[in-house]
Amino acid sequence: MTAAPADLFIDRPTVADGAALWRLAKDSKTLDLNSSYSYLLWCRDFAGTSAVARGTDGEPVGFVTGYVRPDRPDTLLVWQVAVDAAHRGRGIAARLLDGLTSRLAAERGITRVETTIAPGNTASERLFTSFAARHRADLTREVLFPADLFPDGPHDPEVLYRIGPLTPSTSH
Repeated sequence: MTAAPADLFIDRPTVADGAALWRLAKDSKTLDLNSSYSYLLWCRDFAGTSAVARGTDGEPVGFVTGYVRPDRPDTLLVWQVAVDAAHRGRGIAARLLDGLTSRLAAERGITRVETTIAPGNTASERLFTSFAARHRADLTREVLFPADLFPDGPHDPEVLYRIGPLTPSTSH
């Protein structure tokens, strides 16, 4: 568990959190919404590489989901980040991301973070740009998936953000 603002605590998600994470993603209005089933699986299979912020009642108010890339075991791929609208603007997403990367640096030796962001998602752009600055890490961007690769209709390109290396002194 990691400390957060006084009325929140951060820990690993459980399967029982899957529905709440799905609702947070749905209510975000910016994330691609996956099936509710996928959030249940995520909370079971990738809880160790994800984090959830809980309110005083224990209910999730924010989350970061991610996984360690099989071909790059030093790299955490951040899949989704969401914070309930009533809790935004309090630095919860940054605390979740910092806490998760600090835990995974200690547990798994990660030294790099990747994520994809659709152009125009300024909240995510700010979150990951400020993360790189806080951790004094390099940040590069390149289109990973052009719009024409998506088979289900119009979709913005996904821009890959690569951040690293993180070092023990800057991963907190």
